[in-house]
Amino acid sequence: MRRLLFRVWRALRPVQTRLVWLLNAKFVVGVTGVVRDEQGRVLLLRHRMWPPGRQWGLPSGFAHKGEDFRRTVVREVKEETNLDVEAGRLVLLNSGYRTRLEVAYEARLLGGELRIDPLEILEARWVHPDDLPEGVQPVCHPLVQGATTP
Repeated sequence: MRRLLFRVWRALRPVQTRLVWLLNAKFVVGVTGVVRDEQGRVLLLRHRMWPPGRQWGLPSGFAHKGEDFRRTVVREVKEETNLDVEAGRLVLLNSGYRTRLEVAYEARLLGGELRIDPLEILEARWVHPDDLPEGVQPVCHPLVQGATTP
């Protein structure tokens, strides 16, 4: 039986990629940055489009097709806050809600002047990891404490 399957698979070589695409899940990739300053504080943002009561979270956004996820962190932080960061180690890799893949990296503040994008962000705060505001997204708690789940 395995030999037959192998032969069928080889015969399908011209359409293998399309078959694999059709038979597997498709995901969008949400990328998050756990941005820390030199005092160990974490950058939290109150997102305009997130549900009321759960608007506080880390800088995040969707990766563009073909974009390196570390580059997504740098781009999203810049777009949302005007700050420059360097992406560090991977701290989360998880299949998220339905068709969303979640990726998070530690990120180090390099500079820039904090200026929020008012279309996406209502407020920005540097907070100590033990002093998170009410209404923070649940995934933020372990990430700001330094927990990893790659």
